[in-house]
Amino acid sequence: MILDLHAHSIKSDDGRAKVQNYCQWIRAKEIAIDGFVLTEHRQFDNESDYSPLAAKHGLTILKGAEVETQYGHVLVFGVNDALQAAFDFTNINLRLEQVIEACHANGAVAVPCHPGRKRVGMAAHLEEFGIPKGVTIVEVYNGGSRGEEDQVAQHMADEQGYLGIGGSDAHIVSHIGRCATEFSGDIRSELELVEALQGRDFKALKIKQED
Repeated sequence: MILDLHAHSIKSDDGRAKVQNYCQWIRAKEIAIDGFVLTEHRQFDNESDYSPLAAKHGLTILKGAEVETQYGHVLVFGVNDALQAAFDFTNINLRLEQVIEACHANGAVAVPCHPGRKRVGMAAHLEEFGIPKGVTIVEVYNGGSRGEEDQVAQHMADEQGYLGIGGSDAHIVSHIGRCATEFSGDIRSELELVEALQGRDFKALKIKQED
């Protein structure tokens, strides 16, 4: 099963895509993904129920979050009430170790995203802050990467022994599915996604798309 693990809708401050339009685009363009995860900036969307839309289009639509730490941006999968009480998702100066510890304690997974990107990527902060404790997975393929950002991310992952995921980081409809993650089993819920990530049986993909 192939999921794009990093996408933003109009719920994010800089997102310009409606979830319905993502679904329509995936089907119209026959993009080779089975679903996607909405990782809205500095929040978890407790309100939206995308299950009718997922059923209509035959896609898995899950929810996560993207938070901000001193090491850059971090995707969070498996968000629940306990995790939302553990730290302030709106805080732009979270400690990465705090986020990782809270995720571990509450059945979630934290994944630094676009780590090769300047300022908001983990690799840019290693010299100042050192190697953070608890990181096991990073995003090695990001659909919004420029230049050698993905190469930097992959090099860091190789050096530190991190596993890698892929996500489009889509903010507009046509960017969905540029990068994704392939899992060996079906994933239909946030819990199953967490279990699959913890099981370490996945690989990052770049997906070629027709214009």
